[in-house]
Amino acid sequence: MGSERVFLKMVTYGPFGDSCADAGAMGIDHDTELKRIEAAGFNAVRVYTAPSEELLDCALEHGLWIFVGLEWSQHHDFITASSIYAAAVISLVNGLGEWGRHPAVMGVFVGNEIPADMVRWMGAVNVRRALEDLITLGRDQCPELLFGYASFPTTEYLEPENADFTAMNVYLESREDFASYLPRLHQVAGDRPVVISEFGLDTQRNTEELQSEVLLWYVEECLAAGMAGMTIYAWSDRWYNGGRWMDEWSFGLVDENGSAKPALLSLAEVLPSIKTPEHGLRLDDWPMFSVVVCTHNGELNIAACLSSLMRLDYPSYEVIVVNDGSLDNTEEIVSRYPEVRLMNLAHAGLSAARNYGAEHAKGEIIAYTDDDCQPDAGWLRWLAWSFSKGEWHACGGPNLPPRPLDDEGRIDGAVDEAVVASAPGAPSHVLLSDGEAEHIPGCNLVVKKEALMAIGGFDSVYRAAGDDVDFCWRLIDAGYGIGFSGAAFVWHRRRTSLGRYFKQQIGYGKAEALLMKKHPHKFKRGCGAEWNGRVYTGGAMTVDTGSVIYHGAMGTAPYQQLALTIQPLRPLMRGYDTAEARAKLRLAQYLQPLLRRWTRWRYSLGWQSQLEKGARAPKIKSSNATCEVIEESRWWLGEHVSRDCLLGLFQEAGWQVLCDDRQWDLADDEAAGARLLLACEYHRMGTMALVRYEACESSRVERVSSLLEEAGFQQEVRRGVLCH
Repeated sequence: MGSERVFLKMVTYGPFGDSCADAGAMGIDHDTELKRIEAAGFNAVRVYTAPSEELLDCALEHGLWIFVGLEWSQHHDFITASSIYAAAVISLVNGLGEWGRHPAVMGVFVGNEIPADMVRWMGAVNVRRALEDLITLGRDQCPELLFGYASFPTTEYLEPENADFTAMNVYLESREDFASYLPRLHQVAGDRPVVISEFGLDTQRNTEELQSEVLLWYVEECLAAGMAGMTIYAWSDRWYNGGRWMDEWSFGLVDENGSAKPALLSLAEVLPSIKTPEHGLRLDDWPMFSVVVCTHNGELNIAACLSSLMRLDYPSYEVIVVNDGSLDNTEEIVSRYPEVRLMNLAHAGLSAARNYGAEHAKGEIIAYTDDDCQPDAGWLRWLAWSFSKGEWHACGGPNLPPRPLDDEGRIDGAVDEAVVASAPGAPSHVLLSDGEAEHIPGCNLVVKKEALMAIGGFDSVYRAAGDDVDFCWRLIDAGYGIGFSGAAFVWHRRRTSLGRYFKQQIGYGKAEALLMKKHPHKFKRGCGAEWNGRVYTGGAMTVDTGSVIYHGAMGTAPYQQLALTIQPLRPLMRGYDTAEARAKLRLAQYLQPLLRRWTRWRYSLGWQSQLEKGARAPKIKSSNATCEVIEESRWWLGEHVSRDCLLGLFQEAGWQVLCDDRQWDLADDEAAGARLLLACEYHRMGTMALVRYEACESSRVERVSSLLEEAGFQQEVRRGVLCH
């Protein structure tokens, strides 16, 4: 909060051999190239190998940030071969010691596009934790840097929980497909900013004119979707990898001789003027908003809220404060802001105050926020953009917890507030899709005035909470749509002590009891609300033990997604992940559902029996264990043999495809219960196949070896037989 935001305009650079230090020997002049990159309007460069001091000094001179990619054998089985991961740890520690504190370095990618078949082979949770350990290690050494992992849509579930940002390599050459995918990334990222870490178009298979056209709309769509940054792959056609110059593709903005392609000239006319994403939004007519803040004894937060509202970057809006019978200094504080319309009421509750503000609003759209919120400067621009792009009558966005403050305003020591930010039960949106909501919390709820009046406004029976849930359900029942904009966020300060948090949860329980009576079809006895959509809780959409991933047939789906009804909770903020905070968080996670359930029961006695009983979780009966033989082996396939070729070989031999199986690709009809999983490591000299085989009899294992031997492949390693 309070820091200037920038839009990351990044281009990939190199690699040029074993390290960027080899560039000089290959005729690459960093100073000349980075000067051209700066002139084109970029502000950051992504490199895939250790940067030389010369490169970093040139970047600093030209005002460019450097994001460094950790180079290691991440595409191989680094879980079984622990030496691979150990080498990555050593590379990270040594690298950060050499270049990590250079002022030009802004961030580190600890990995890049680990193949989906290898993730499945090693275990998605194992891979995620390995990436998180690298991030923790790097952050301990260089806490001032940003750390992330560059994923891609096939493994979008592989988000490290402790990353500072979400990075996704997305190569969708259709504008419609690309634009429709980007909003999903706001959900994948949770509270984190999103950066497109690679996108480009090859000019060997496409024209240079098409490359220029595609990259221009790529920039426009990244801005329109509220991405925090974008990356163009690549700066030059001249790059070196795998021991040789790469001449199969030409993704560069300049050719191998250094001549600019049309795309570079077009981008140079656009990029320099882009400072923040919302400045890329263009509307012929910006609607007028009335921002309504309802407050009751809000003297501690109202000044910060109003100061942020005065800084909104929007051409047409008013601010209304409805003072709901405050007994503190709220009225005097608000009076210091002459631009604000102050309305004083006798204390009547939150819903009545919201209705009163709407009745006196001049704008065609009412934007509600709370006195403990500070909207982002581009908040109203993103909301106006969302209304213009969808048939919505209401809209909203995320509410993000800021860094905690103690009583003296310092960013330290506020452990309880950090714990509450990660605890369950926070105000959350519920999404039916990436762009449509079932519920938007009242701290960031925006509605067209005509729709609000048509359903009779907020129900005044809800005096402190629950009004937004009832309001959204009635909007939907009346046929109105609720949109969602991942970029239209507000900072929402959480409760500053566990005592206040538990009191808040009790209040939410009372509100749920009222909701149960008015909307009995939305509840089951003994349970909370039953949502049709996915509940957002702030954490990144990452795989965990027991997660269900839709891999597709034989793990080949291009978009392998998690099946979720609720997202993971926010992890503890950087600097607050201590033993004390973890203990308090466990206490909050244990007590919160009990308090809500007890309060719902207490305030619904006498009529709760009218609700249908909630279904109990089925008991899983244990079955007699059978001995299964599992073997793993490695086979050298040589050159030009892919995983698809290997899968085809087994299918020709009569193996059956398994669709969306969590562990296996193929089944052998001739061996009942036999299963097979295949993954491939790609080396410079060819392909190594990893084969995992399960059968009920050890003799069946030989069927796999025989088939591969007959195909001419050579067995490299065979692990011992396991029985369980």
